[in-house]
Amino acid sequence: MKGLFKPKPLTPVELVQHFRQLLSYTTPNPDVRESKRQDKIRELTRLIYEMKIVLYGDEMSEPHVDACVKLTQEFFKEDILRLLVEHLPHLDPGNRQDITHVLANLQRQRVHGHYVAAEYLEQNIDIVDLLIPRYDDDPETAISFGAILKDCMRHQVVAKYLLESDHMKAFFKYQHDPNFDISSDAAAMFKELLTRHKSTVAEYLDQNYDWFFMEYNALLESHNYITRRNAVKLLGAMLLDRSNNVVMVRYVSSLDNMRIQMNLLRDSNKTIQLQAFHVFKLFAANENKPQDIVNVLVANRSKLLRFLSEFTFDNADEQFEADKSQVFKEIASLVPKCETCETSKQCDGTNC
Repeated sequence: MKGLFKPKPLTPVELVQHFRQLLSYTTPNPDVRESKRQDKIRELTRLIYEMKIVLYGDEMSEPHVDACVKLTQEFFKEDILRLLVEHLPHLDPGNRQDITHVLANLQRQRVHGHYVAAEYLEQNIDIVDLLIPRYDDDPETAISFGAILKDCMRHQVVAKYLLESDHMKAFFKYQHDPNFDISSDAAAMFKELLTRHKSTVAEYLDQNYDWFFMEYNALLESHNYITRRNAVKLLGAMLLDRSNNVVMVRYVSSLDNMRIQMNLLRDSNKTIQLQAFHVFKLFAANENKPQDIVNVLVANRSKLLRFLSEFTFDNADEQFEADKSQVFKEIASLVPKCETCETSKQCDGTNC
């Protein structure tokens, strides 16, 4: 008779509690029969699926707010994220992916106007250290850690902690990794960290300008074109953001920085050329150009104007053409001055 009745669905609270109990079975244990352990892992897989249904709904129903709230509250109250960090390497790839989706949703859940995840992470900030991807040990699992960490970065408390930590060195390091998956994953986290919380990032860049851009320029000069492409695109996004105006003015006042962008304009990759142009135009538009920048622009004027005349790409829009025209005019109208030349007209910028 018992086969005629379906088991009663677990409540959100019961889902979390049962999930917690089953996590320990992901690690081989000589005191537990392997057949029993595999049964428990299959049960764990089912629970992860049920949590996804609660949070995302399915083809039959939309998620219920009350169920999402209860699941979220219980998940963080029971410190499940810490347990997951410990057991994540032992989950199979499918379960790792699914639980990452569950966590992504939980990060976005508000209860009474507050992000439960943000409050939890503020009280348990050490978990952020545990989430830093360990690409050298296990690249595949590290990418799962990276996905979770990236979702945590949506909370300002996590972003601020990371920016002020030594982990920034690791973010730079792994973007140079020859493994495409590793460097791309690190670049994606780096972008999330530097673009989401604008005021926090602006303060960080202002206070750590010299170190940060020394490391950043190394990305721009990487031998790997994907690293260069990601770096120059992100740089343009940061410098063009109004919140980073102080940093932008400082960056475009450096001759070394401009030379890097001029080299990128000559890159064989069209995408890199275009992104470099969006940064280079800031140097040209700077109304208070340092004299060394003016002199170099004048010395290279004919080459730059010829390049701009021929520079185009598929689907170039009116804004691009307008920007290019403005840069052309700015460079064409430059008048160099230096102490070694008697008049501005005699100075061609080559001996300054």
